[in-house]
Amino acid sequence: MLSLNNISLTFGDQQLLKGVSTLINPGERIGLVGPNGAGKSTLLKIIAGHIKPDEGSINTSREATIGYLPQDGVEPDPGCSVYEEVERAFQEIRELEKRVRQQQQQLGAMDKESPEYRKALEQLGTMQNKLEQSGAYTLRSNIEKVLMGLGFGPEDFNRSTTEFSGGWLMRIALAKLLLQRPTYLLLDEPTNHLDIESLRWMEQFLTNYEGAVIIVSHDKAFLNTITNRTLALDRGALLDYAGNYSYYREKDKERQEHLRKAYENQQKEIRETQEFIDRFRYKASKAKQVQSRIKKLEKMDKIELDEHEEEISFQFPPPERSGAVVMKLENVHKQYDSNVVFGNLSYAIDRGDKIAVVGPNGAGKSTMIRIIAGLEDFDGGNREPGHNVTASYFAQHQADELDLDSTVFDIMREAAPKAKETRLRTILGCFLFQGDDVFKKVSVLSGGEKSRLALARMLLMPANFLIFDEPTNHLDMQSKKILQQALEQYEGTFMIVSHDRDFLDPIVNKVLEVRPDTTNTFLGNVSYYLEKVEEREKNRAEQSSSGSSDSGKNNGLSRKEERRLEAQIRQKKYRQLKPLKRKIDPIEESIEQKEARKNEIEEMMAQPDFYDDEEQVKDLSLEYEKLKGELVEIYAEWEELAMEISEIEEKFSS
Repeated sequence: MLSLNNISLTFGDQQLLKGVSTLINPGERIGLVGPNGAGKSTLLKIIAGHIKPDEGSINTSREATIGYLPQDGVEPDPGCSVYEEVERAFQEIRELEKRVRQQQQQLGAMDKESPEYRKALEQLGTMQNKLEQSGAYTLRSNIEKVLMGLGFGPEDFNRSTTEFSGGWLMRIALAKLLLQRPTYLLLDEPTNHLDIESLRWMEQFLTNYEGAVIIVSHDKAFLNTITNRTLALDRGALLDYAGNYSYYREKDKERQEHLRKAYENQQKEIRETQEFIDRFRYKASKAKQVQSRIKKLEKMDKIELDEHEEEISFQFPPPERSGAVVMKLENVHKQYDSNVVFGNLSYAIDRGDKIAVVGPNGAGKSTMIRIIAGLEDFDGGNREPGHNVTASYFAQHQADELDLDSTVFDIMREAAPKAKETRLRTILGCFLFQGDDVFKKVSVLSGGEKSRLALARMLLMPANFLIFDEPTNHLDMQSKKILQQALEQYEGTFMIVSHDRDFLDPIVNKVLEVRPDTTNTFLGNVSYYLEKVEEREKNRAEQSSSGSSDSGKNNGLSRKEERRLEAQIRQKKYRQLKPLKRKIDPIEESIEQKEARKNEIEEMMAQPDFYDDEEQVKDLSLEYEKLKGELVEIYAEWEELAMEISEIEEKFSS
């Protein structure tokens, strides 16, 4: 059990945490929520031991471990491959393996009749048992499973970490942490750089995680799927709710209603008390009663209403009507060096389309929308904007293009010179710039603040075609809701690359799935898309098993489309099985050789005259023990691979 005891922390003149206390029980999956600036990340850092509180303590059992993933991940060793960097999480296991090898070498040089030899042999057995219990023999397969779950392919394992962007480096740090399986797993915005597929894998992993998990996230769907308890930071206090995020919102609404009624009653009492004081302040006969009421007011704990109760909203500038076709791509070819991103991409966007762009990271989603926005050159084909189309584009990197010497308000005024100051301040407030924040220089803003400012600026610019690349990564729940409501009312056309299902579902009417070598369009929201993906995978597996050509069993697909799907299934199965079979073949050969030698030694040991030759007994006994240890390791590795192969075969044949 992990306990937080009266944790308090002050930054400058702001008391961020006020006497925070709670218990974290084994196996709990907790969502830590609250508005930006409430202290969520700070509290995680305190639990992780990265920040010392002004008052209070964190207590846990001696054997418990705490793992922490900050928002921006951890910088890896630039000299390591992806696999090597993740494997560094298991230095103790690798050190133990090294000691086992050294012990085996030392045994070979020792007198096998000596007490030292027997003692060393016992030590070797203890170390081998410890290795087996630590999962050393399944370590490689576990590392590969987690890396593939987070979106890395086998071809990425040996690539240098320097070849990957910040989002992928975050995944590497996340993989290390998940594999370490700490008793208490602290995750600060772990979904920011995940695509929908890796996000779903992550949900499954954390749902089955045996330790306690504490998550800071603005992804409501993610929190609802995983968490069974919610801790909410509210003006320094920690409120506890025995359910997921939706449960918390329901109960918090009830709490705020009770708070509002209590506030109104208290305000009435304050007014009446103050009226009595004002009325009888100078009457000697009432002096004692007046003083009593003055003291009562002074001692009264004033109820404060939540600051975020106020509803804020804004609307995009009314867009001019565009032509029926907003954008058309025809046979677009794009490649970076030898990497072909799109070989023959054709796609048309119609007026009124509200499109979510999804797919695995690295498939070309961001490249595609940059081509559509006219910000990325391509190597062949045509890009044809429609009539009277005015596009506006947002991506995280646009924060780097802001004028560092300007203030936050200057940036907004430049984008909309004729807008009223109240409107500019309202929009800035929607994106967490309040009060004197609007006069801060851009140069002092954090990366997240710059991204929010770039997004706010974009929303002031009249456009009838909006293009977003991960707009919600640095927004809190309220800001996302405000943007979501504005997009629901927007009368133009937009495309959004995002993994945030809860944000996308109410606002999109199409989903564009971008995968290597193909794109697919689904008429509906993201929930509908995910349902169809599950149906598609099921149908592919059934087709692979039966070889059926009945198009009626495939949602009305033509025979040509069926053949294409069947080919994709075979290719997908081949790609998944190939690296596993490449590994398991030499393992089976090694097992065969070692089993043959082990059987040979056992036959020799069964001979009556075997123990007549002491030197032979020593040498073969040592070799026999070594073979048994090696076979335990190899069989464990073989079983892991065989299970993976069996699961893949079953998936494609069930």
